[in-house]
Amino acid sequence: MSQPESGPARLDLILALIMAAAAVCTAWAGFESTKWSGEQANSYAEAGAFRTEAARMATQAGQHRIVDVVTFTQWLTALNEEIVTNQSARPGANYEPVPGTISAFIFERFRPEFQPAVDAWMRTQPFVNPDAPPTPFTLPEYALAEEAEAARLERLAEESASDARAANQIADNYVLTAVLFALVLFFAAISDRARGRRSRTLLFNVAAAGLALTVIILATFPVKF
Repeated sequence: MSQPESGPARLDLILALIMAAAAVCTAWAGFESTKWSGEQANSYAEAGAFRTEAARMATQAGQHRIVDVVTFTQWLTALNEEIVTNQSARPGANYEPVPGTISAFIFERFRPEFQPAVDAWMRTQPFVNPDAPPTPFTLPEYALAEEAEAARLERLAEESASDARAANQIADNYVLTAVLFALVLFFAAISDRARGRRSRTLLFNVAAAGLALTVIILATFPVKF
C-alpha cells in the first residue's frame, strides 16, 4: 500500500493550486479590464457624437428662431406703416390679412412651424386685448423641433457619458483585483520558500484567505465577453 502524503507535500500541492488559481484569475481580471476599457472608449465616443449632433440641431433651432423673430418684426413694421397710411387698416378683434399688402405677403410666409404659435396668439386678440401676450414666442405653441431634438440628444449624450464612467469604474475594479491576485501569488511564493513552519503556515493562510476573498469580490463584478 502507498504511504499517505505527508503534511508538507499536501501543503506544496495546495500552494501550487493557489498560485495556479491566482494566475488564472489575474489573467481573467486583465481581460475584463481591457474589455471594459473598450466599452468606456465606445461610450465616450458615442457621447461625443450625440453632443456634436445636438450642437448642430441647436444651431439650426437658433437660426429658425432668428428667422421667426425677423419675419414677425417685419410683419409688425409693415402693418404699422399701413395703419399710419390708412387707419382703416388697423386690425380689430379678428385679424385677416389684406390681399396685396406687404403685411399680408409676410404673414402668409411665416414658417409652418411658427404659424401655430401665431394662430394661438391671434386668438388672444392682441390688437384689442391689453392682457394678451406681447408676442407669440412666449406661448407653449411656439416649439422648435430642432430644439427638442437637441435636448433629446443631450440626454442621450449624458446617458452615454454615464455609461462610460461606470465602465471606467468597473475596469478600475478589475485592475484592483489583479493587484490583489498578484499579492496572493507573492505570499504563496514566499510561503513556498519559507523555512520555518510557523512562518510558512502564516504566509500560506494569508495567501489562501486573500485568494478566497478576492475571488468573492471578483464574482460580484459584471462580465463582458
